[in-house]
Amino acid sequence: MRYLPLTDADRRAMLATIGAPSVDDLFRDVPERAHLKTPVDLPNHQGEMEVERAIAGLAAKNLGVGAAPAFLGAGAYKHHVPAAVDYLIQRGELLTSYTPYQPEVSQGTLQYLFEFQTQVALITGMDVANASMYDGATATAEAVMMANRVTRRSRAVLSGGLHPHYHEVTQTHARFLGFELAMAPPDARGTEDIIGLIDDKTACVVVQNPSFFGHVRDLRKLAEACHAAGALLVVAVGEVVSLGALMPPGAMGADIVTAEGQSIGNALSFGGPYVGLFATREKYVRQMPGRLAGEAVDADGRRGWVLTLSTREQHIRREKATSNICTNSGLCALAFTIHLSLLGEAGFTRLAALNHGKAVQLADRLTALKGVELLNDSFFNEFTVKLPRPAAEVVDRLAERGILGGVPVSRLYPDEADLAPLLLVAATEANSDADMDALAGTLEEVL
Repeated sequence: MRYLPLTDADRRAMLATIGAPSVDDLFRDVPERAHLKTPVDLPNHQGEMEVERAIAGLAAKNLGVGAAPAFLGAGAYKHHVPAAVDYLIQRGELLTSYTPYQPEVSQGTLQYLFEFQTQVALITGMDVANASMYDGATATAEAVMMANRVTRRSRAVLSGGLHPHYHEVTQTHARFLGFELAMAPPDARGTEDIIGLIDDKTACVVVQNPSFFGHVRDLRKLAEACHAAGALLVVAVGEVVSLGALMPPGAMGADIVTAEGQSIGNALSFGGPYVGLFATREKYVRQMPGRLAGEAVDADGRRGWVLTLSTREQHIRREKATSNICTNSGLCALAFTIHLSLLGEAGFTRLAALNHGKAVQLADRLTALKGVELLNDSFFNEFTVKLPRPAAEVVDRLAERGILGGVPVSRLYPDEADLAPLLLVAATEANSDADMDALAGTLEEVL
């Protein structure tokens, strides 16, 4: 066969060599309760052309953000990515290089990672950033584990404005690593008092800014309360473009900043791959997960690049590693670096202002509709509205009319009945006035 070249005789020889009577015996450690009693409900094998047709038919059922007015957000945002970004990352010398296991022969990779770290440190207002992580959710979980190491405490307080996926990933780590989480309920109106949850056992407080529901906060009082209690403040940023407009977390007293970098240089791609940003104070650099690319000189005095911190499990003993995530999403980090370099500081600021202006314009349009209530008194490019009907039903009706009208909060909080009428709506530079007209007009009809 084209892709499965082994014959039955080959398989018998392999099994005899390892001493297994059958292929099924290789899975004997899988408990019986996990075995399927019947075959998976999938079509039988087909030829390559038939499979391509079937997959294309399934893909045609998707209503992609490029084919309709789209106002989706909730942690993944549609932004314009210049053509130069895709062209450059697909050059062979960049596309084929990845993790520099032998740093001295990966000078180009290390140099762009160094530039990436510099950019991340600048926009977050922090001293040092690592050479990227898997995504925003896992970076946030890693930040909690880092805070545990720094403070030698094992309790983390998670805001009700933190993205539910970030909650869940951190919960998974907590379950297996034995630290405690105190999780505030969903904070749809931005009124939670998280300071009241801090005690002398708290390693860190994790908040998102702007929050999952779009609220923008001044975190300086929270930072003071954390530090007074000996805890660290971790700030997660779900929409990294917001850092072009808002006071950076470092200026508000954050000790660790994590972020999802997808918005810069990376397409939505139906959910990934994305890239995680991670920055901290210099005094905590030894406990920072991942790795750090640094500048050095060689024996002849020429500038070069090295890994100055390598504390992932590929580099040292697993039990001593600060992180066991084995990717840094290198190509996505490069796309981020190229896009942000093309924008420059002034362009990044203008992009952020344009996003906020679009969102203000859309919020005004939607709240003029009967029964639509805006829950935010502040926001960047995403906000929450309360509808007179369950938001999931409304979103389905909008999709039938060719409009991706937002993310119903119930999709991420299915067990919270009081959140069912809430809809997250995001507007970016990619949304035209015609898009907004279409959403406002169609939403009025649907309601």
